[in-house]
Amino acid sequence: MFVRRSSGLAGALALSLALTGCGSSDDEKGSDAKDETRVFAADNGKITIPAKPKRVVATGYAVPVLIEAGAPLVGISSWKRGEPMMNEKDLAAYKKLTKVAGEQAAETNYEAIAEADPDLIVIGVPAPVLGDIDVKRLESIAPVVAIGPTVPSAWRELSHKQADAAGALKQFDSVKATYEAKAGEIAKKYESVLPKLKLGHVGAYGEVAKGNFHREFGRSWGSNIAEDIGAKYYGKVKKAGPGSQSVSEYPSIEELPESLGEADAITYSVQADGSVPEPVKYVMDSKLWKNLPAVKAGKTFAFRYTEAATYGQGVQTLDAIDKAFAPLLDQ
Repeated sequence: MFVRRSSGLAGALALSLALTGCGSSDDEKGSDAKDETRVFAADNGKITIPAKPKRVVATGYAVPVLIEAGAPLVGISSWKRGEPMMNEKDLAAYKKLTKVAGEQAAETNYEAIAEADPDLIVIGVPAPVLGDIDVKRLESIAPVVAIGPTVPSAWRELSHKQADAAGALKQFDSVKATYEAKAGEIAKKYESVLPKLKLGHVGAYGEVAKGNFHREFGRSWGSNIAEDIGAKYYGKVKKAGPGSQSVSEYPSIEELPESLGEADAITYSVQADGSVPEPVKYVMDSKLWKNLPAVKAGKTFAFRYTEAATYGQGVQTLDAIDKAFAPLLDQ
């Protein structure tokens, strides 16, 4: 139930964080009293959900978050794109869980979701994609909370909300603490060199067929985790829009010198295995790229795992960024 990032879909609506405890208490002997509930504000409104869910179905971006958080999952959507970023334990859990939806919203298996008998369904797709999902049908099975992506850097807040809805904050907070500790260590390691650099980033979503490239600024996919260790990305979108359109744009390749000519150093996205994706290769094969000051100075750095959208995945991204920036300490 996932749609690949694009400027059109990433303009999802910002979420409200509103958690209000309410509802009746269970009888001590577990008689006919209803389970405790609370009201949770999500993309699709204020939803009454179990205070302590016991059977959760997750889709889209909520899948890796809730696996990491140890939520009581009984079904998930396919999330193949995230497999390279999962650690061994999480990948094993992911493979074992019943798949009740595919990569796209149209591949939702409502019968399979009903069979899983969830008491909560967490939909982690951009708000515009909700129109491709029969939410009413899902609501007939269990309470539905939609908590989807907005700006790329918002994965921190959104993943917290997803884990909170599923009653899995304890393990979530532990993984978050690990990430923050590592980010702090790496920031200290590069504090004498990294904050001084004026950085630019070339992303992996450029439309090569149209002669465009993907220029990312601060708070975008390729830049937001590096910013946690002191990286400074300069510039801003010429014509800002919602979601990712506020932090990245698609100039023509002819605009490369204007876009990145002032950069002291340039970072760029690569695949999990280190290979260069076609949109980035298109830029690097250009004579305009070779003539950029940062490129001539040998200050270009490849980032793996730029699609990380959980704290656990972010730890791998931090390690990859650390390795990429290592040459800065020798200069």
